[in-house]
Amino acid sequence: MSTNSFIYSFIAKGSVVLAEYTAFSGNFSTIAVQCLEKLPSYNSKQTYACDGHSFNYLVQDGFVFLVVVNDSVGRELAFTFLERIKEDFKKQYLEEEQKSYDFDTELGLEDKFDIAYSLDKEFGPKIKEHMQYCSEHPEELSRIARVKSTLSDVRGIMIENIDKLLDRGERIELLVDKTENLRFQADSFHRQGRQLRRRMWLQSMKIKLAAFGIMFLFILIIWLSICHGFKCK
Repeated sequence: MSTNSFIYSFIAKGSVVLAEYTAFSGNFSTIAVQCLEKLPSYNSKQTYACDGHSFNYLVQDGFVFLVVVNDSVGRELAFTFLERIKEDFKKQYLEEEQKSYDFDTELGLEDKFDIAYSLDKEFGPKIKEHMQYCSEHPEELSRIARVKSTLSDVRGIMIENIDKLLDRGERIELLVDKTENLRFQADSFHRQGRQLRRRMWLQSMKIKLAAFGIMFLFILIIWLSICHGFKCK
């Protein structure tokens, strides 16, 4: 890959450029800052094309990492480069120095992130090193990009499978709930059936007893009538 492939790079906090590096003259920084103002505040990746170059932005936790490359470099390698400087910057300023900085001093860590080009002398050379390394080792960057892409695909498949398992679990739970409801309804139906049969049996017994009582009373009246007739004679 040509050493002219990586043109310009910076790190910004919001709209404030903290450090930059370029070995070329041109209006790259002006265009990059103009695009910077259009970026969303949430974590994202954005690419803008202009005159055979691409402006690639990685927005992460309020920080913006940019690299301008020739179109021949490709978006995948550009963002692999941005991931490298992001990890280096995070290790140097967001992990180690947060522990060692005294926020009561004249220029604390938060102040360094609010002043334009405050990290230029410290991190500018780091950006240069990464640009030179990535220009000289494109094959390694390509391998890293492929591995990350594969890992991302595997992660996506795992998440999809987990979602399917969770969805299946929810469906099984719903089926169990429906089964319990059906069992409850069946038990209720059986109870109601037993109660109905009991009521019908009682009603039948009442009718039979009433009929037996009427018949007994009728027989008794006939018997008394016969007995009374004999006495009259």
